[in-house]
Amino acid sequence: MRIRDIVEGIGPLDGAWVNKARERTARLALPPRALGRLHDISERLCGIFRSLEPDVSRRAVLVMAGDHGVAAEGVSAFPQEVTGEMVKNFLRGGAGINALARWVGAEVVVVDMGIIPDLDIASLPGSDQLRVCKVGRGTANMARGPAMSRDQAEETILHGFRLAAERFERGIQLIGTGDMGIANTTPSAAIGVAITGIPVQSMVGRGTGVDDEGLLRKRSVIERALAVNQPDGSDGLDVLAKVGGFEIGGIAGCILAAAHHRRPVVIDGFISTAGALIAHALCPAVLDYVFAGHRSEESGHRAMLSHLGLEPILDLGLRLGEGTGAALAMGTMEAATRVFREVLTFDEAGVSSGPNP
Repeated sequence: MRIRDIVEGIGPLDGAWVNKARERTARLALPPRALGRLHDISERLCGIFRSLEPDVSRRAVLVMAGDHGVAAEGVSAFPQEVTGEMVKNFLRGGAGINALARWVGAEVVVVDMGIIPDLDIASLPGSDQLRVCKVGRGTANMARGPAMSRDQAEETILHGFRLAAERFERGIQLIGTGDMGIANTTPSAAIGVAITGIPVQSMVGRGTGVDDEGLLRKRSVIERALAVNQPDGSDGLDVLAKVGGFEIGGIAGCILAAAHHRRPVVIDGFISTAGALIAHALCPAVLDYVFAGHRSEESGHRAMLSHLGLEPILDLGLRLGEGTGAALAMGTMEAATRVFREVLTFDEAGVSSGPNP
């Protein structure tokens, strides 16, 4: 499939099922909408699944990994080698996402979208959870030219689409997006500026914790990348190719797959939301299927979510990435479905729903 074919197969959420869900919510043996946004979440899920028995108990997190040429500009507090080492840690089951995914019962799939090293799969523990879709050994330095070609940008999206589609076809009901890539808050911020029009000063944060001098350098690098490449904010592929990352394109593909297969996707933080911006630029209808897992500490994340009209499920001051916020939000989403399915209506419970005489 090509991206055009994928987009043509995406339709809006089914409003009739949302209305049916709201009617049931109104009859639950609770004060009206007493569980707040849990009701909104469950009703959206009914519209997505076209069912009054929404179920998100089978879930997976896809952690997309890629390296970035712009790391050479000194925009990260960590060396580039950390990307490959963290991929190994994901496979060992020793990272933050592994702990939280185990807690919510989610499979973790790690995807090499374009890290610099070639991993010796045979020697790695947990290698059955690794998928190699290497588009290149890291992107080019976007401060000096395009991060990748347009063909490579499309390839990243199609890889993400295929991997997520495979999971949906095997019965996974909910996918979360995660990332790993030293320096990837820099292309994510550049994508945010290109698509939302928010100034660089407001969009760019400290990422992994750069100091004041590093923050100024990072902002300067992003301004230079945008000036050199002139990405067209209305063209998601153009933005991804010029100032994006291989893992960000993979995340955009996951989001397109969810919408195409009428399944929910919960995105993580700043990098995943950059992927959502790309997916939305390609097909605005995807937002019917997207849940924002949390609001991160990265300064531009709030602006990105506002541009997309997404309200985060959680706001815990997270700044890790990896899909950790998405995994945590999966628990809340399941709670919403359990309330919807398991709480009795007033009639079923034999409880009077009328006002006091």
